Amino acid sequence: MSFKLPEASPLQRSDFLFGVATASFQVEGATTEDGRGESIWDRFCDTPGRVLGGDNGMPACDHYHRWADDLDMIKSLGFDAYRFSIAWPRIEPESGVWNDKGFDFYDRLVDGMLERGIKPYATLYHWDLPQYLGERGGWVNRDTAYRFADYADRVTRVLGNRVSSYATLNEPWCSAFLSYRLGIHAPGLKDDRMGFQAAHHLLLAHGLALPRMRDNAPTSEHGIVLNFTPAYPETDSQADRAAAAYSDEENSHFYLEPLLTGHYPVAVAERHPEWMPTVYPGDMDAIAADLDFLGINFYTRAVITASGENDYDGVPQQAAKTDIGWEIYPQALTDLLTGFKARYDNLPPVYITENGAADNTPVTNGEVNDQLRVGYYDAHLNAVDRAIQAGVDVQGYFAWSLMDNFEWAEGYSQRFGIVHVNYDTQVRTPKASALAFKAFLAAR
Repeated sequence: MSFKLPEASPLQRSDFLFGVATASFQVEGATTEDGRGESIWDRFCDTPGRVLGGDNGMPACDHYHRWADDLDMIKSLGFDAYRFSIAWPRIEPESGVWNDKGFDFYDRLVDGMLERGIKPYATLYHWDLPQYLGERGGWVNRDTAYRFADYADRVTRVLGNRVSSYATLNEPWCSAFLSYRLGIHAPGLKDDRMGFQAAHHLLLAHGLALPRMRDNAPTSEHGIVLNFTPAYPETDSQADRAAAAYSDEENSHFYLEPLLTGHYPVAVAERHPEWMPTVYPGDMDAIAADLDFLGINFYTRAVITASGENDYDGVPQQAAKTDIGWEIYPQALTDLLTGFKARYDNLPPVYITENGAADNTPVTNGEVNDQLRVGYYDAHLNAVDRAIQAGVDVQGYFAWSLMDNFEWAEGYSQRFGIVHVNYDTQVRTPKASALAFKAFLAAR
């Protein structure tokens, strides 16, 4: 079993990068071990009603202790790279206090990858903000951007050029809008203005950190990872088309446009001036610093209809869905990539840094026959191929995720891994999707 791509596909070449991805809070466990401090997600999980089933970051996949075996698994499957994230509370458990044991863990992890011929792709922030910063306002507080730059400086000084690629942030849309605007993720606040201000401070944090990161790791790549759920109109009416276009301005281009042009989208500022963040002189120049790459996370699309004069709603589709309820629509990934190339003449090289499906197929007779996920990957790899053929510079693809893990507000209810994890025994079982990747990568 493998994936079926055109014979001449660039994805068939050995120089196209394939990797797997995880995030610290989702896999590490050991939330109070070796000096790690509390994160906003630890506190959020401890708040009744916030996370399905009352789940928390323990034990997750116990990656903190089982990292060597997990790296062996990545190597055995034939992947080129491992995209992981660094837990800020392990590195700086108290303000201005730097934890040697935290640095030691990521030192071992990176060296372990290099020993196995796996390229390290590090994300500095994947949502686990230290709780002491959360208590000072989190990302709504401008000072958090400066604290992030200090943290990024420290990490890149220690890990340096051993890491092939650094991303400052993972999915600031989630860290801002899901966390401060919609109340779904930690810290669970609901305020439009607050969400947009948090978005600005996240982008500012990225811009402030980049020069220091480049100084410390001059031969590494430096960029950012954004998530996108492209909008399609429910009907061909002018109102629905306008609503879908505006949804993309608010949810996609509000994050990408300032990075590439130094400006927030005019459409958002005109429709909702009361939401626009406070911006200081010099902020936008910092945010628009050159990127070596743009990471793109993609799972599904949105179908949008106009609602009232200046609003819109998502419309559920009667279509094939993953087990979390997200529509399977791979053409949206091709459309997204080609649309960005058409809109931005300075679009940097792209990595698909997350793509995957929730498929909760259980273990049966020692195997997991996750055919929904196999089909999802096959269709989306072909979607990437079509974008490359259309001229988009895509350098690599990371499957989300290496293994089942803590799925944020969904707790442990959704399984995104190509490797099954039994959370009671910590036994790992490669699924059919993992074996499909292994066969595909071995044949390149």
